[in-house]
Amino acid sequence: MRTLSTPSPALICPPNLPGFQNGKGSSTSSSSITGETVAMVHSPPPTRLTHPLIRLASRPQKEQASIERLPDHSMVQIFSFLPTNQLCRCARVCRRWYNLAWDPRLWRTIRLTGETINVDRALKVLTRRLCQDTPNVCLMLETVTVSGCRRLTDRGLYTIAQCCPELRRLEVSGCYNISNEAVFDVVSLCPNLEHLDVSGCSKVTCISLTREASIKLSPLHGKQISIRYLDMTDCFVLEDEGLHTIAAHCTQLTHLYLRRCVRLTDEGLRYLMIYCTSIKELSVSDCRFVSDFGLREIAKLESRLRYLSIAHCGRVTDVGIRYVAKYCSKLRYLNARGCEGITDHGVEYLAKNCTKLKSLDIGKCPLVSDTGLECLALNCFNLKRLSLKSCESITGQGLQIVAANCFDLQMLNVQDCEVSVEALRFVKRHCKRCVIEHTNPAFF
Repeated sequence: MRTLSTPSPALICPPNLPGFQNGKGSSTSSSSITGETVAMVHSPPPTRLTHPLIRLASRPQKEQASIERLPDHSMVQIFSFLPTNQLCRCARVCRRWYNLAWDPRLWRTIRLTGETINVDRALKVLTRRLCQDTPNVCLMLETVTVSGCRRLTDRGLYTIAQCCPELRRLEVSGCYNISNEAVFDVVSLCPNLEHLDVSGCSKVTCISLTREASIKLSPLHGKQISIRYLDMTDCFVLEDEGLHTIAAHCTQLTHLYLRRCVRLTDEGLRYLMIYCTSIKELSVSDCRFVSDFGLREIAKLESRLRYLSIAHCGRVTDVGIRYVAKYCSKLRYLNARGCEGITDHGVEYLAKNCTKLKSLDIGKCPLVSDTGLECLALNCFNLKRLSLKSCESITGQGLQIVAANCFDLQMLNVQDCEVSVEALRFVKRHCKRCVIEHTNPAFF
């Protein structure tokens, strides 16, 4: 008889896993459907333990597992470290564990992973169980992570949107079957959502409110979506107009990642800087149409910008670097790998203006030489990570200058650089904690 209680472990794990083929629950916990994970619900287990591996009640008193002597609050603390699927398994051990496993404090987060899991059904069953005390609403659920669950569809996201008004964090990276409409539903019905990861969701081209939500709310509310962290890496079809809409609705953004959004141009960055003036971290790596004009727009963030990645933006030169260095003096991290137009002049200007720089990647910049490294070493004493991979003009002399001034260096990448073993040993002597990535077989 089916009741609204504990979701079966088969909700999470395919029936063909070893744990479900050894006769320990296969007859009651799941239905066999070829190639599909099945979701069912079960009534609470009886007080007396029946699992063949956990017969605590039938053991002599001196052989009972010590875990049974722990108080409830300690058990809840232990359960808090378990993923969703294991928590569901624990709920089927005995009545005490059932009651503890469904403690509301343990269900602030749902984490599901796996390519074969029927995640839409799993979310429906879990949210239904969590809504028992507050009909149709999961007030305790704040985080849902279903990254890599390729079978997630708009139906699963709609379940989250309907049942989880207090949701603050949603991660659906790699779920390429979801569309704009489903994301709009979540954003519109979960007003507290702050963290959204849709990386690899190739059908998502925009973040906005649904039309119904826009009509119900005041005109200004359309610009009050509370998302602060947005990852749209590998959303290949995102264009400037979509970024314009995102910027207009998500004005509180502080972290934005647009890696490999290959259709974006400088115009999209111009829209972004009009509305989102609080961005601290920004990545436009591999956006091949971004140029110095785009960096001029990014520089409008001024001292608020701490992290910037422009790797493989081939149209960026010293001019764009000068814009960023001049206005973004508190920059801590810069990834400019593969920007072949950057020279020693750009590195010099960066070093003199961004003296608090801690991480710099200028790999595959063939025009950067020891001269640029010297300026870097004499100005950026707090440098901890430096990548010079495939910088053909770098020699051991430049590395020695860096090592003699940047004592806190923790990572140095000189792969495919013509540097001597002596120079590498010099770095190791002066920077004790530095991990050197190199391709010199004579150094170890």
